[in-house]
Amino acid sequence: MDPPTKDPTLLGITVRRSLVLGRMFLLAGLIYAVVFSLVLGLTAGPGFDEAFPLLLPVFAVIASMGALMVFSSDRIKGVLEYLLAYGFSSRRLFVNVLLAGFVLAVILVGVSTAVGLGVRFGSGQGVSAVFVELLLAYGLPMTFASVGFAVTVGMYWTSLSSPRSGINSPVGLAPIVGIAPPLITLVLVGFLAATTSLPFELVAGPAVVVVALVVLALLAQVDRLLPLERLLSPT
Repeated sequence: MDPPTKDPTLLGITVRRSLVLGRMFLLAGLIYAVVFSLVLGLTAGPGFDEAFPLLLPVFAVIASMGALMVFSSDRIKGVLEYLLAYGFSSRRLFVNVLLAGFVLAVILVGVSTAVGLGVRFGSGQGVSAVFVELLLAYGLPMTFASVGFAVTVGMYWTSLSSPRSGINSPVGLAPIVGIAPPLITLVLVGFLAATTSLPFELVAGPAVVVVALVVLALLAQVDRLLPLERLLSPT
């Protein structure tokens, strides 16, 4: 049998399994985001242009948890052990799951943005340049940074912990971990806006960079920080 390292469909399989195992997370994220888009698009007026991009990362983190569920399930069932035996590196396994999380996040971003813009243009309100600027400069970058942070920390946590269920499991707590960066950023922005004259970009931009660098550092150190036995089935 050819080693699975030659299989170009691993990401596709992981995405499909993430959609199945994490369908409740994806559905919950979509419901929250779509309802938020509808309500804000119809009632917030110009406030939609600022509120939607700022809160988009929160919903995306919830939707991406299906990827972490696949990683947790594969560790428990010994799938990771099988892949490691055939030559996959720990880093490649992590990156594969992370990319699947990004795909789930893109689904949520696409649907919720389409709904929000549809409501805005359908009601004759449209969006301003502020919406486009915040979405491109903060909403999308922080979405991917937060999803990457939640999924990567969740994989580390899953690898280092014993199997648990419910909110006490890494999958149950990872959304809180991922939501923390955008929420802390918004609190910090609000505080500085009330006490200083610093522009939003000088706070939000570095926050995105810091979260992204943490994710990259964790991925770069997977093989060193996680011995292979931590990825073997604990049962």
